[in-house]
Amino acid sequence: MDLSSQREAQKAEFLRQAGLAGAQRVALAGDASTRSYERLHLADGTSLILMDQPPNAETAPCPPDATSDERRAAGYNAMARLAAGRVDAFVATAAWLRGHGLSAPEIIVHDAPQGLAVLEDLGDDLFARLIEAGQEEAPLYDDAIATLVSLHSAAPPAVLEAPGGIAWPLLDYDEVALKTAGDLFPEWLPKLKPQLAFDAGTLDEWEAIWAPIRAHGAAGASVFCHRDYHAENLVWLPARLGPARVGLLDFQDAVRAHPAWDMSMLLHDARRDVSPEREAAALARYFELRTQVDRDAFLADYHALGALNIVRILGIFARLVTRDGKPRYAAFMPRLWTYLDRCLADPSLAALKGWMDAHVPVEARR
Repeated sequence: MDLSSQREAQKAEFLRQAGLAGAQRVALAGDASTRSYERLHLADGTSLILMDQPPNAETAPCPPDATSDERRAAGYNAMARLAAGRVDAFVATAAWLRGHGLSAPEIIVHDAPQGLAVLEDLGDDLFARLIEAGQEEAPLYDDAIATLVSLHSAAPPAVLEAPGGIAWPLLDYDEVALKTAGDLFPEWLPKLKPQLAFDAGTLDEWEAIWAPIRAHGAAGASVFCHRDYHAENLVWLPARLGPARVGLLDFQDAVRAHPAWDMSMLLHDARRDVSPEREAAALARYFELRTQVDRDAFLADYHALGALNIVRILGIFARLVTRDGKPRYAAFMPRLWTYLDRCLADPSLAALKGWMDAHVPVEARR
């Protein structure tokens, strides 16, 4: 039996033991991860979601006490503090979010060692799809900000726990992880744009620019960070109240991070245009709800860490195109350059703007 057949047999047995053997299974569209999903249609007309994350499909996640050298030896997930798709990370994070009144999917049943779980089906009303269909975006973004405020108002624990003895560490998005994020850009963009070549001196300049930004971002790691908080991962649930109107997906990589990070994920959305006006309105809403925040200091951090987030995503997309053979991600990159230009308009980022102008010509920013 090949690996695909073995995995299918595992899923079928998992569903049988859960009393769901009779469910009609329909595959859902995938993303850039090693995870896959199916919608389970039940005889009573309701539906659930089957999550399938094959064990050992990715390099190991980061042990809480790992040194920088140990993280480098373990691989990219440990360096970046990613959860490697682990189902126990998803289950523990979902439990914490639900415990704070937010709409993560209820976990119906799971087998974390096998990488399988059945989840509540939050439906298909993703913010991105609703806006494409003509729904007004302002109320959706206002609610997305209200949910972020709820997250930023809760003290993040050291460990996320769920029934059944599930525990997952909520690690800091530290300098090592932030450096791993930013260094994807000079590593992978030249593979996509062969006209680019960053010599040792250029890379030394890059490092000198980012080192203080990373240090400041790591020192400000103070809130629960969803880490993939954007319109493709937010579900509109209008029958619920308050921040629970925003359904949350794809949060297993959560960390403790600077509050500007998830704001950048939302407003520097690689997959849909967020206008300068919508960005400004969302930021104003955040400051209105979090009156204790120093507006000018937050905006400076938002631009600096937003720029880091954007170059991270540009590097990831370049890697997806060149290494993984997924050319569709190239179409998202011009939008990211537009967002980066907005961030670089901040005078405090003049050195970074100068580096980009000197080493990445306009024709490479497409």
